[in-house]
Amino acid sequence: MPPGLVTGEAVVLELRPASFATRALSLALDLAVMVVTGLMTLFLLSMALSSLDEAAGTAAGLTIVVGLMLGLPATVETLTRGRSLGKAAAGLRVVRDDGGPIRFRQAFVRALTGVFEIYISFGSVAVISSLADARGRRLGDLLAGTYVIRDRAGGETSAPIIMPPELAGWARGADIGRIPDALALAGRQLLYRVGRLHPGSRQRLGLELATQFGRYVAPPPPASAHPETFIAAVLAERRERDLARLRTEEASRAAREHRRASASPLSPGSTSLVTPGS
Repeated sequence: MPPGLVTGEAVVLELRPASFATRALSLALDLAVMVVTGLMTLFLLSMALSSLDEAAGTAAGLTIVVGLMLGLPATVETLTRGRSLGKAAAGLRVVRDDGGPIRFRQAFVRALTGVFEIYISFGSVAVISSLADARGRRLGDLLAGTYVIRDRAGGETSAPIIMPPELAGWARGADIGRIPDALALAGRQLLYRVGRLHPGSRQRLGLELATQFGRYVAPPPPASAHPETFIAAVLAERRERDLARLRTEEASRAAREHRRASASPLSPGSTSLVTPGS
């Protein structure tokens, strides 16, 4: 088990990295699906585009290859929260280093890097990187900030952390800095496992993690706040602020698209087309 997933009290966290053999199995299944999909797509296009010249056929073939090697895996892993068909069959999932679900950016970096370390190098770079890393991460995982976990049991980490009512007011006004991914992961795992920890270990671990969280939060919580309650409040508020930021970005993007669509056809930002006779 890698050091980043073991606390100072030697409490092993729940997110167990996938073994090399299991990852190889899931990759083989994904490659089989990709080959079958590619052959079917090429067959259908060859029938539909038989009248194209050689250059156009080559361009269509390259587009299909790029879509299969980059677009397909990145899109599938984003929509399924880190589970391709091969990973689902093998009981695996890709997560961020802090244990959260991956986004398109991480999925695309993994797919883009995979072109070199899996296809061009025939998997040699991925094998060397996975065997050298404590969590079995290949080069794409290191660049994207992700790793693959065993998720056969469905995982407990999908349950949201609830904001403690007694700290809601304090959390809304607190200045929460950039909490390291490993610390956020350790805090979440403590909250998920409190019912299964020995009371003495639970108390010591809670104090240890609360002290580390306190370095990134100002002002400190009320003196009466329990360490676990404090950690839950910080993680819940962190999640809500991330969601609020994403909503704001989405609203801004939608407003920009609306302005472009409603602008004059002759304006620089317009997306409208000027048709003959209009």
